[in-house]
Amino acid sequence: MSDQAATDRATETFVAHRNLLFTVAYEMLGSAADAEDVLQETWLRWVEVDPEQVRDRRAYLVRITTRQALNRLRTMSRRKESYVGPWLPEPLLTAPDVAQDVELAESVSMAVMLVLETLSPTERAVFVLREVFDVGYEEIAAAVEKTPAAVRQIAHRARKHVDARRPREVVSQSETRAVLEKFRLALNGGDLQKLLDVLAPEVVLVGDGGGVKHAALRPVLGSDKVARLMAGGLGKNTIPLTIGHTVVNGAPALVVHLDGELDGIMAARVEDGRITGLYYVRNPEKLSHLASETPLTLR
Repeated sequence: MSDQAATDRATETFVAHRNLLFTVAYEMLGSAADAEDVLQETWLRWVEVDPEQVRDRRAYLVRITTRQALNRLRTMSRRKESYVGPWLPEPLLTAPDVAQDVELAESVSMAVMLVLETLSPTERAVFVLREVFDVGYEEIAAAVEKTPAAVRQIAHRARKHVDARRPREVVSQSETRAVLEKFRLALNGGDLQKLLDVLAPEVVLVGDGGGVKHAALRPVLGSDKVARLMAGGLGKNTIPLTIGHTVVNGAPALVVHLDGELDGIMAARVEDGRITGLYYVRNPEKLSHLASETPLTLR
């Protein structure tokens, strides 16, 4: 096989698995930009391999991606230590077919992504590969350089940890969108009581400005504090404000523009018809990719 033919074959294989590899990297890192960098590193290593000598190309690519993501995750953990205020995952535009895959949509949701942040790098890799993509223990062991027996123990521990912290139930897209529309209307009108009606008493607001945009330096707890902060902030903004609907991380969300410029993405955790979690990403570095990003799809 000529060099060009080998490169073409490698490219064809890589493109066929690209969405899978990106999703693995994104769920491990919580950053679309870093996930793209991992894919670039994976490609550079893959193009040096003779595909004809690889028995299971998908497994091989997943292994490279996982190892590169683990390396980057350890570097990112040091960056997060000096991050100003709470750290939220980068919002990820997702196509409708992602939302239709209930398990995948839940796994990339802001609420679950934040739970994944509480796992160790190896636990996170094992959980993502096993629970989200049903990768076999032998393949995972090769990717994280552990024995299959150790991987089984890690998977059990990570699953127990995540299950104790993830949302209790999967809420339909239509219900989430309806609750967000009530919240949007209340916010547009600066109506404190209507905000209180749609917020659960135990609601938590997490804002991520990255030290660049104004955001609470700690999570805001309780419906009264959250409602007053939102009504007194966005609800009474003198700059022209528009709040619209979008879909990020496999679920309906809100997109906020101030004076025609993108200000942030607001994702929500909805339970029993009310909002229990609000995640407002305002850090411009985490929003810059949205204008050019192609929504993640399963195809």
